[in-house]
Amino acid sequence: MLTRVPRLPRRPWTAVLAAVALVVPVLMAMPASGAAAATCRVDYTVDAWADGYTAQVKITNLGPAVTDWRLTWTYTGDQQVTSAWNATVTQTGASVVAVDAGWNGALSTGGTAEFGLQGTWRSADPAPEDFALNGLSCGEDGGTPPTTPPPTTPPPTTEPPAAECGDAVICSGFEDQTGSEPSGDWRFTAPDCRGTGTATVDSAVAHEGGTSLRVDGRAGYCNHAFVTHAADLSAVGPVMYVRMWVRHTTALPVSHVTFVSMPDSAQGGRALRVGGQNGALQWNRESDDATLPAQSPAGVALSSPLPTDGWQCLRFAVDTSAGHLDTWLGDERIPGLHADGVPTQDVDQQWLARGTAPRPTALRLGWESYATGDDTVWFDDVAVGSAPIGC
Repeated sequence: MLTRVPRLPRRPWTAVLAAVALVVPVLMAMPASGAAAATCRVDYTVDAWADGYTAQVKITNLGPAVTDWRLTWTYTGDQQVTSAWNATVTQTGASVVAVDAGWNGALSTGGTAEFGLQGTWRSADPAPEDFALNGLSCGEDGGTPPTTPPPTTPPPTTEPPAAECGDAVICSGFEDQTGSEPSGDWRFTAPDCRGTGTATVDSAVAHEGGTSLRVDGRAGYCNHAFVTHAADLSAVGPVMYVRMWVRHTTALPVSHVTFVSMPDSAQGGRALRVGGQNGALQWNRESDDATLPAQSPAGVALSSPLPTDGWQCLRFAVDTSAGHLDTWLGDERIPGLHADGVPTQDVDQQWLARGTAPRPTALRLGWESYATGDDTVWFDDVAVGSAPIGC
């Protein structure tokens, strides 16, 4: 019989399920004994505290290989998911749906995928029930365990996307730059007004190769300094994936700054911006100054600073049809910089109020400060395309 691990109050616990699957002949094979084969195993490990919890979820596919996955479960307490990483997680009542992040969607037989989530609870937070992978049950109370136990050797984990540009529209390490001023496909621009900020080609500092783009950003609204790529991005998608390596010298300030600016036709050409505020990374929409996450203590805590004095891989995805956004620092998704269409208090309810999916048309890299905040920023190995691009 299936044994469920009991949860001790306010302590970490793990619920492990591997049991009877629905009998669908097209998708499943029956073992010689006649018992139904399990299709999945779910390890759901929780770290809970008063009124809150985080959960690490590991899926092991025990059935045929799949190209994408959808995990569902039911909460039996009053848990409420507030954010997630490495998967898109939505909740309706007690029912929860987690969908792969794209790059981790393929699962071979024995393959695994992991994602995490954060949430709240008030009166009770017992283990979830009714886990199902792509509609097939992973287990139920009283279910019959599989006749063949799960593999004892951990299968290989799903890797993040490859770093190669492939057929990306933009794929630039700035190695084609021959002078100190940006040239070719890269051109200096000051979208609103130009002051003392500068942009140069740097042959002394690079992530790879021998050159990078250096921007000496200055505080104050009229010191905009950006370099724009000539590529028209209006047809990239429906999900636009952007990868860049960034290095900077001064921690993100309390005031608002921007270092990635993308003209957005959904805002009449105004910018969809990536930068920082209150010391953490944020998205900003120029047309109404909406931020992701909300600039509250809870929202800012779900974001992340941009570390200084070292190269950082920054990746993001913009769904131009559904309006969803995802942001990664390295291979870690930033919970506060994730918008999935479901408003979450202190994270994206302000961002979603507009209800229009962004449609970026160009890429600008540089520095724009709206109060205090000088910084020197380098960019290298920049890529934009319609398929995921890793670090």
